[in-house]
Amino acid sequence: MPTTNLPNILITGGSGYIGSHIAAHLPPEYNVILVDNLCNSTRAPLSALKQITGKDFTFIEADLRNVQQMELLFSSYQFDSVIHCAGLKSLAESNRDPLKYYDNNMTATITILKTMTKYNVSKILFSSSATVYGQPERLPLNEQAETGCTNPYGRTKLFVESVLRDLYNSAPGYWNIVILRYFNPVGSHESGLLGEDASGEKPNNLMPYVAKVANGDLPILRIFGNDWETPDGTGIATHCSANHIIL
Repeated sequence: MPTTNLPNILITGGSGYIGSHIAAHLPPEYNVILVDNLCNSTRAPLSALKQITGKDFTFIEADLRNVQQMELLFSSYQFDSVIHCAGLKSLAESNRDPLKYYDNNMTATITILKTMTKYNVSKILFSSSATVYGQPERLPLNEQAETGCTNPYGRTKLFVESVLRDLYNSAPGYWNIVILRYFNPVGSHESGLLGEDASGEKPNNLMPYVAKVANGDLPILRIFGNDWETPDGTGIATHCSANHIIL
């Protein structure tokens, strides 16, 4: 348990790609506690975070669905806020095993929200996904665009967003909630020490796949499509927002 008087911030999925990058960029005025069950990540980012920031981050291996573990966590730290990045994220796997995704992504969020309520923690930032937009009717997208998921992973994100909105409306003025719908975050920390290195399945997104081929982790990058309405039949990159590119 920390001995400082700094406000404590909990990052769920703290050893994952997004969670570890957030930890690296949070100002030193906060004491950051990372929690992860390591089902699709490793402890490797912890040593990288120490090299980058010079700080020893508190790391707790725990499952957000485990009520007893969350009770112990919240009773040990007086959290100021929660950054909720934990979750399974493979579109293909979610189609093959939807119950796994509903159980992990939904149950974990409900459990941590219940625990936050019990311990009077009212600030949460939720790591959602642009997957909630499904197949958009028009581009570029904005926050007012219609949602409509095409896979169980995206639906878990959209359902959690609905839960958060209902929770916010249930106690006006109490909850402070931010929802971020990422598109395809890519790249590494400027130090080169932190990057995406998901365990398990091959990456579903283009840039992580390219990076693994470049590193020799995967043999080749296959380029599909020869029937596009272009002079040579290949796809043209089209910008649909500031941080999203469709090929």
